[in-house]
Amino acid sequence: MKRIFINLFLLLMLLFCPPIAIHAQTEITGTQPKEEILEGTITKILEEKEVAVMDKKQIYQKLEVIVTKGSLQDKTITVENGTMPMANVLRFAINDKVQVTYAKDYRGKDLFYISDYVRRGSLAWLLLIFVILTITVARWRGLMSIIGMGISFFVIFSFILPRISTGADPVGVTILGSLFIIPINFFLSHGFNKKTGVAVVGTVIALIVIGVLSSIFVETVKLTGFASEEASFLQILKQGSINMKGILLASIIIGALGVLDDITISQSAIVFQLKEASQKISFHELYSRAMNIGQDHISSMVNTLILVYAGA
Repeated sequence: MKRIFINLFLLLMLLFCPPIAIHAQTEITGTQPKEEILEGTITKILEEKEVAVMDKKQIYQKLEVIVTKGSLQDKTITVENGTMPMANVLRFAINDKVQVTYAKDYRGKDLFYISDYVRRGSLAWLLLIFVILTITVARWRGLMSIIGMGISFFVIFSFILPRISTGADPVGVTILGSLFIIPINFFLSHGFNKKTGVAVVGTVIALIVIGVLSSIFVETVKLTGFASEEASFLQILKQGSINMKGILLASIIIGALGVLDDITISQSAIVFQLKEASQKISFHELYSRAMNIGQDHISSMVNTLILVYAGA
């Protein structure tokens, strides 16, 4: 089993070579207006007042920002905030770290506007706390699960997303990526044993069933994948080359994979523990006890999914 896992991992590395198609597409779309995301720190508030924009009063600020990352690094720029009508105009303060979108208009004039805060520092501290607590409580298994999480991100950002962006079938790409995520994550987190092998097989079967049912009912309900502005922008940007319905299906599969990761390994572990506790237990009794526990799993998972989607 370990040899199979190593071979799968090596195959994964070969598959995840940077796709050539992305570079080719960049050259084709190179005529589009270029935007760059800069990072900087607000050093001075040059002007701040309340103004009327489209019959609505909002805060206007003229800010001095020193660029810390990007093509204008170490340069000082002036950015206006609150010139466009918005539902919520943020009020920035000195020393705030911000993302600045930099572009040029048709006359070649520099355009700057603050698009968001830079949250990297706070998120890094949150990640550090999460890693320390996970390793402290779960120890070796916790460390392995964090490595598995990193590999999942690697698969998604190095394989699934780049290939979808070049027009590949989102469902096929996501299922292929999932077939690498499942065994790597399970074996790293729970070890090379029969219990984990059973959970892997169960997860793959469940994922196939979910994929088939999702495909049928996405067509039956006539879902399009255009439920947000971002979907329309993406379709325009990629000139219709991306299958938005396929992306919707891919997101369902990835979401289901997160649920299955938890439910299948715990159910498998319970069955093996029942058998270990009583070697003389009959198959019928083992099956009945496992199904009783499985019913509790299903009941709790229904509520879990509803709460997760309500939160989302």
